Amino acid sequence: MKLSVKGLENTAEWTGKGYALPKFDRPAMIEETVKNPTWVHFGAGNIFRAFHANLAQRMLDAGETKTGITVAEGFDYEIIEKQYRPHDNLSVLVTLKADGSIEKTVIGSIAESCILDSENDAEYSRLKEIFSSDSLQLCTFTVTEKGYSLVNGRGEQLPAVTADFAAGPEKPASYMGKVVSLLYTRYLAGQKPIAMVSTDNCSHNGEKLAGAVMAFANAWIANGLAEKGFADYLQDETKVTFPWSMIDKITPRPDASVEKILKEDGLEDLEPVVTSKKTYVAPFVNAEETEYLVVEDKFPNGRPALEKVGVIFTDRDTVNKVERMKVTTCLNPLHTALAVYGCLLGYTKISDEMKDEDLVKLVRTIGYKEGLPVVVNPGVLDPKEFIDTVVNVRIPNPFMPDTPQRIATDTSQKLSIRYGETIKSYLADPKLDVMDLKLIPLVQAGWLRYLMAVDDAGKAFEPSPDPLLADCQKYVKDFTLGQKVTKEEAKDKLLPLLQNAQIFGVDLEKAGLSDRVAGYFTELIAGTGAVRAALHKYVNE
Repeated sequence: MKLSVKGLENTAEWTGKGYALPKFDRPAMIEETVKNPTWVHFGAGNIFRAFHANLAQRMLDAGETKTGITVAEGFDYEIIEKQYRPHDNLSVLVTLKADGSIEKTVIGSIAESCILDSENDAEYSRLKEIFSSDSLQLCTFTVTEKGYSLVNGRGEQLPAVTADFAAGPEKPASYMGKVVSLLYTRYLAGQKPIAMVSTDNCSHNGEKLAGAVMAFANAWIANGLAEKGFADYLQDETKVTFPWSMIDKITPRPDASVEKILKEDGLEDLEPVVTSKKTYVAPFVNAEETEYLVVEDKFPNGRPALEKVGVIFTDRDTVNKVERMKVTTCLNPLHTALAVYGCLLGYTKISDEMKDEDLVKLVRTIGYKEGLPVVVNPGVLDPKEFIDTVVNVRIPNPFMPDTPQRIATDTSQKLSIRYGETIKSYLADPKLDVMDLKLIPLVQAGWLRYLMAVDDAGKAFEPSPDPLLADCQKYVKDFTLGQKVTKEEAKDKLLPLLQNAQIFGVDLEKAGLSDRVAGYFTELIAGTGAVRAALHKYVNE
C-alpha cells in the first residue's frame, strides 16, 4: 500500500484495513480548484493537515463545496518537496480517541501545494495568479505566533524585514513580506476582496496579522515602493478583513507507535523526514478527536459554509471571550504547568503526568479554583464543560503521544498571557484577593527552577527552545541544587526578572507576588526531591 494516487486505486485494500477514503471526485476537485481557487492556507504543518484539510475534506465529502485547498509553505520548502509532492498531496490522519480506538482517514482535499519563495519564478508566479483570481475568498494561517513578529526576542527588527522594507514588494525574503507582496498583487489586479484569517494559537491573532501586514504596506508606501491606495485597500473592510479566531486541537509530532500501526496495515514509505530546518514531517499526522474553531464572521468575498462541519462563526467580542477562556484559564495554563513540572520530574508523556495525583491536583486547582472565577462565559462554549473535557478526556488520553518537552517550547513567550491575565483580573476585581493565588505562583517559581536545566533527581536536561532562554538563565546561574538560601537572598537576585512584565504579564513585585514566588523557588532548589516535596506540600494545602 502506497500513499499516492496510483496506490489508492485498490480501494478495497484500503477500506478493508479500516481507512476512510475521499468520497468525492478528486481529479474534478483539483481541476476546479486550479481554475477557481477559493481557499489558500499558509503553513503546511501538522495542525493544518489534521484540522483545516480535514474540514475541507468533510465539506467535499458532503457535497457542500467543489473546491479544495491550496497550501503554501513559506518557511521550510522541504515540507512540500519531500513530503507533499511525493505523495500527490495526500496524507493520512490518525485520530487517537481516549477510549483507545483510532480512526484512519486519507485526506485528499489539498488540490495544490505551493512554495512561497519569491526567488522561484514558477512557484511565485503561480501564487500571484491565484491571488489575482476573483474566486479567492480566504487565506488561513498556521505559521505560529513568531511568524507574525517583525522583531526578535529583544525587540530588534529582523534583518530580513529591514531589507524587505527597503527593497519593496517585488522579491521579499521574509514570510510576512511575501504574504503582503501577494496582497499587493491582489490590490493591483483590481482591489479584489479577501479575508486574511489567522488560525494560530495566540491572543488576538487577527490583530497580529493585520499589524504585520500594515507595517509592510506603510513602509513600502513611505519609501515610494507601493501605491498610496494600498493602505486604504487593506483598511477597507469591504475589501480586506483580518478576522480573529480561536483554534484548539492537540496535534503532536508524528509518533513511532502510530507509524507502527500503519506499517502493520502494509502502508509503505512512512519514514519521517527531518528537514535541514529541523522540521519533523511524515506522510501521516496523529491528533486528538476534540477540536474547536471559532471565527469572527467577516468575509468580504464570501466563504465556504464551514459551520456545516463544526466551525463556529460569531462576532469579534465572542471570539475574544472564547480565546481568553482557553488561553488564560481553561487549557493553556494547565498545559504549561504540566510542561514545566513534567520536565522537572522526568516525565516524557503528558498523559502519564495525569496519573500523578500531585500534578492532577495542580492543574485542577489552577483551572477550577484559581482560573474559573475570572472567566467570562462566551456563550458559544461553556467554560466549566471545557475544563471538564480538558482534565478528564483530553490531557489524560493515553493514546496521545504529547510531551511536556514540546509544550515547554517558548515558555517565556507564554507566561504573560497564560497566567498574567488571571493575575490582572484578580487585581482589578475588588471582590477577589490576588493573595488567594497559590498554585499559579508555584508554576512561575517552577519555571525559574526549570531554567537551571537540572531535574528533580539532579540530572541535567536540555531546556526546550525559547528565544529568551539564555537571557533568563542569567538570573538563576548563581543558584545550585542543594543550596540553602533565604527568600530575601533569592528575591534579590531574581527581582529584575520577576519585575519583567513582558514575561510575566505583570510586575510581580507590584502585584504583591514576588515574595511568594521567591519563597517557593528556595524550596524547589533545596536538593534532590525538593520539587516533588514542594509540589506535594502546596497542592494539598
